[in-house]
Amino acid sequence: MTTALPARACGIDFGTSNSTVGWLRPGEETLIPLEDGRITLPSVLFFNFEERRPVFGRRALHEYLEGYEGRLMRSLKSLLGSRLLKSETTVLGSALPFKEILKLFLGELKRRAETQAGRPFEEAVLGRPVFFVDEDPQADREAADTLAEVAKDLGLKEVSFQYEPIAAAFDYESVIEREELVLIVDIGGGTSDFSLVRLAPARRALAERQDDILATGGVHVGGTDFDRQLSLQGVMPLFGYGSKMKSGAPMPTSTHLNLATWHTINAVYAQASQRALAGMRYDILDTTGVDRLFRLIEQRAGHWLAMQVEDAKIALGDNGRQRIDLSRIEAELAADLDRALFERAIEPLLERVRASLEKLLSGAGIDRERIDTLFFTGGSSGVPALRRSVAALLPNARQVEGDRFGGIGSGLAIEARRRYG
Repeated sequence: MTTALPARACGIDFGTSNSTVGWLRPGEETLIPLEDGRITLPSVLFFNFEERRPVFGRRALHEYLEGYEGRLMRSLKSLLGSRLLKSETTVLGSALPFKEILKLFLGELKRRAETQAGRPFEEAVLGRPVFFVDEDPQADREAADTLAEVAKDLGLKEVSFQYEPIAAAFDYESVIEREELVLIVDIGGGTSDFSLVRLAPARRALAERQDDILATGGVHVGGTDFDRQLSLQGVMPLFGYGSKMKSGAPMPTSTHLNLATWHTINAVYAQASQRALAGMRYDILDTTGVDRLFRLIEQRAGHWLAMQVEDAKIALGDNGRQRIDLSRIEAELAADLDRALFERAIEPLLERVRASLEKLLSGAGIDRERIDTLFFTGGSSGVPALRRSVAALLPNARQVEGDRFGGIGSGLAIEARRRYG
């Protein structure tokens, strides 16, 4: 899209795994470089205790993996709609509300975008999932209100929202040559969002597009959930998950669940959690796995392990098998994973995605044969089992691959221009 003047407003895609900022201006790419010339800033924050400073994005991951003493936080968007958002955590001996952690990251995102743009932004369209929280309208509304409050606290005077799959639709519309009825399937790090939209070159300039949005839906299932299931089924058994107590009952799973979930990993380092784990050790029949778990916690290697699992998940999209080297924890220890195990592990999640899509398609009241295009976007949309599962619902639709990491930010920039000039 070309314009005589730069847009007043930007579009902000605050993602579970990665974030982008889009801004329309003549002769320039839409997405603003945010880190070392790259358009994405990983949604990661590391509190470097040695130098007493926060670090963001890839640099945060680098310093954590280099062994600096500190606190790593990922999947920050998952705080929205969670009970954690109303609580606080301890950083450098001081209590820090989780809302302030969100503000730190979003403030850095805005600062970098403004530095690259050479101007401040006072208006923005923020992307949001169709549902921050499934089947809880009040919690969903509180999540959106919290995000808007944080944005305004950071100096944005005008803030509005657009559903992330709608933004992806507008980005796709900028390149099509004829009218299409499109099902947008946006699988991000934290949510799966869907929209059935009528798109056409002649409709791009219309100020009001509500009549073109035929249905929206979504479910709180995303890439971090895939990571968790792969970790629980393929890796955590090596660390005692599923171990039997002397009573014959299974070992409580809270520590393993926290380790397998990005935004709760730090909970396993709490003294109360470690005391509870130590207290049950002597009631476990085979302590081999639990002793490995203690070594992992002692090394504070939870985020390192989660990164290995995430990398393995991505690799299993192209390869049938993948090995995670765990010799850091124990000599010659490894987790051998294969795609079949991964697909079994995530099948319950895929069923929830299918059920949400079925509900959307049934409620739209449109013959499925009329849907021209199945448009995949979002960083987690490349999982082969997910694509097969979704495509089976619309076997006659053409499948199109969107920009997995930049499409939503670009679409939000288009919407920002439309709304604010």
